[in-house]
Amino acid sequence: MYRIAALYHFTRFDDPAAVQGPLARLCCSSGVKGTLLLAREGINGTIAGPDAAVSEVLEHIRALPGCGDLDWKESRSDHPPFARMKVRLKREIVTMGQPDIDPRARVGHYVDPKDWNALIRDPEVAVIDTRNDYEVAIGSFENAVDPGTASFRDFPAWWEANRHRFHNRKIAMFCTGGIRCEKSTNYLLGQGVEEVFHLRGGILKYLEEVPEEDSAWKGDCFVFDNRVSVGHGLREGPHLLCHGCRRPILPEDRNRPEYEDGVSCHQCAHETTDEDKARFRERHKQIALARARGEAHLAGLD
Repeated sequence: MYRIAALYHFTRFDDPAAVQGPLARLCCSSGVKGTLLLAREGINGTIAGPDAAVSEVLEHIRALPGCGDLDWKESRSDHPPFARMKVRLKREIVTMGQPDIDPRARVGHYVDPKDWNALIRDPEVAVIDTRNDYEVAIGSFENAVDPGTASFRDFPAWWEANRHRFHNRKIAMFCTGGIRCEKSTNYLLGQGVEEVFHLRGGILKYLEEVPEEDSAWKGDCFVFDNRVSVGHGLREGPHLLCHGCRRPILPEDRNRPEYEDGVSCHQCAHETTDEDKARFRERHKQIALARARGEAHLAGLD
């Protein structure tokens, strides 16, 4: 059984590259895999591995400057969620592209999962899903607004075009683990919205703590590892990943005429060229050959 820890923390790293090396070496030596992003504004990512190894990495992160109160969300998987370990340097740990955003200065009001239903069912509250369109497509909270954005960078432009819809309303926002809302609530406060709320711990914490019979969540939650999606109790969902476009699909979607294993699905078949598809077929062939040899091909697991 693999222990999975999803984490983020906004703090000031004067030299993220100095943090990168020791952290990467510890993860690799302890057998922990996943992805961690480092920037001047902090750390973000998900790791998985044996219990003791994950604990060792988390303690290392908590010892970094400003990370003593690091929090994380845990779940379990009976198969490896990641194939390798990546510790990468980025300009932002979640990319919004707004240079004046600083979640350390101020954010919206945190709302615990147990109090979330009452907030979002208030008719004076507008609920906004800040995730990407393909994530929203497989699950969201009841009556939530879907901005239809392809990436988080698109959110500010969407808000500017739609802010009139939310005049004088309270805004409640949510995302997978909470990190996007740290930035989006700071952004809305800077845009003059007076009452902004966000779900503490994100969808993952809500699905972990709120009983299914009391839930306002509909569908599944996309996750960025080999589980693809999770539901209530953080149980692994039914979704698979199209390795052409990296979007979630259901098992029955493999019966659609556009589906080709490792190459395309109904969502992306029209988006890629013949050259792209040929490249994907070759990649899929190499994955199959590696499996036949009893080896793990990284492209088939990432």
